[in-house]
Amino acid sequence: MQLHRFHGGLKLADETEVSTRDPVLVMGVPSQLTVPLGQHIGEAAEPCVAVGDHVTKGQRIGQSKGYIAAHVHAPSSGEVIEIAPHAVPHPSGLSAPCVVIQTDGRDAWGDTRMEPWLDWDTRDPRKLRQRIRDAGIVGLGGAAFPTAVKLNPRAGQRIHTLIVNGAECEPYISADDMLLRTAPEAVFEGIRIVAHLLGVDRVLFAVEDNMPEAMRALTETLPGELRELIQLVSVPALYPTGGERQMIKVLTGQEVPSGGLPADIGMVCNNPGTLKAVCDAVIQGRPLLSRIVTVTGPGVRHPRNVEALLGTPFADVIAATGGYAKGVDRLVMGGPMMGFAVHDDAIPVIKGTNCLLATRPQDTPPPGPVMPCIRCGECAAVCPAQLLPQQLYWQAKAKDFDAIQDYGLFDCIECGCCAHVCPSNIPLVQYYRYAKNEIWAREKERQKSDIARERYEFRQERIEREEREKAERMARKKAAVKKKEGGDSDQQAAIQAALERARARKAAKAGASDEGNHTEKTGTDRDGTGDPAGSGESDPTDTGHR
Repeated sequence: MQLHRFHGGLKLADETEVSTRDPVLVMGVPSQLTVPLGQHIGEAAEPCVAVGDHVTKGQRIGQSKGYIAAHVHAPSSGEVIEIAPHAVPHPSGLSAPCVVIQTDGRDAWGDTRMEPWLDWDTRDPRKLRQRIRDAGIVGLGGAAFPTAVKLNPRAGQRIHTLIVNGAECEPYISADDMLLRTAPEAVFEGIRIVAHLLGVDRVLFAVEDNMPEAMRALTETLPGELRELIQLVSVPALYPTGGERQMIKVLTGQEVPSGGLPADIGMVCNNPGTLKAVCDAVIQGRPLLSRIVTVTGPGVRHPRNVEALLGTPFADVIAATGGYAKGVDRLVMGGPMMGFAVHDDAIPVIKGTNCLLATRPQDTPPPGPVMPCIRCGECAAVCPAQLLPQQLYWQAKAKDFDAIQDYGLFDCIECGCCAHVCPSNIPLVQYYRYAKNEIWAREKERQKSDIARERYEFRQERIEREEREKAERMARKKAAVKKKEGGDSDQQAAIQAALERARARKAAKAGASDEGNHTEKTGTDRDGTGDPAGSGESDPTDTGHR
């Protein structure tokens, strides 16, 4: 197979021989496990147990709510004695919520253990992906990205190639090397499961050329039915070949677009440890509870690889390898290039802990004083992402966070090649991390401001709507009152008219009655015997005789 070359990189001394002389040591169960709820990229899990609960091995103790997240499980059985912030492995040195388990020594599984799927090849890919999510599996190469998300391409996105990244390009780390030597069958089974899930056409299995024992074990155990699917490839041990984008370039000659993902060009990369974890979850029903950690460096008495339960204190892991050598002053999680120093060995092993490196002052002499950039261009020559580290440095120093993004800041993988070769001893990667954190912080503030603005605008719109609706109600009420008042006036007018008519009729009737009475009175006087003039005198012509 034709291999390609990525830009830049460094040839570093190989320091893995001392940690690969002995087989992997499987540690026992410590007396106490401190299990962080955030051991992955993405949203931290929320505790789903309470203080005083008895938990069994493999029981879920942290429930993930978001999409980019992972569940957390009890590495062993025991009692939950505390749920509180504790120091965790992180460059900031800050604390984070943890579930503390006082183990009972029985290491007992309970009823919550997942059912083994020996017939996994008949299962729907969606169910397999859900099983991987239920097991809390993340990338074990160091990034700790949730694997179920990685194995869930967008609709219409065809994945044709699975790349198994077995390159450990940091000088001291040998965890994957020892895994491939001791459990190649489980890794191959994990490949079969993921290949079935994604429906890939080929698998490129990359192993560095300084791992001959691992390559031999893989060649001897590769199943015959997988020889057409899986191609074992030996790649040069050049730092940082283990980077996802660099590995794709070496194997295929293709480059992942800036700001894009391997899935955008039809590829997915997985670490061998991740694939073994997939095998354990699907075939054994075992969530991610432990991992292999390389314990090495001049500050360790007996360097070797150790399989430790998640939550085991670093101090216990170091003690299992013979303890610290005399004069040790620094403990690093990860390798010398991309790792970070921790200030307390009570910090627990997490899913992303692939190496513990202990050193003495004479092993890591302090760099010289920081001097001005002389624009030598060495940093640009070794940058595997083909960036301009000088420009990034100047823009970060000037806090011009818009310009620095134009120079591809977020394509930087923080490999440290630029700082390693800088003759001025400038801590370049620290400037890049500072700029990224500032941009992320500002983006969060912008999102908060956008949310606040949207809430304010919604509130104003609601107030205006309520006032408009109130005005409309008042208008309708006034119209109704006016209409009612108008109806009452007409009714009163009609009543008044009727009364007037009644009065008129009564008056007319009264007038007619008075006239009749007057006429009757006049007629009596004329026909009667009385004095018509009312004088009381008799008619003189009346003789009294007829």
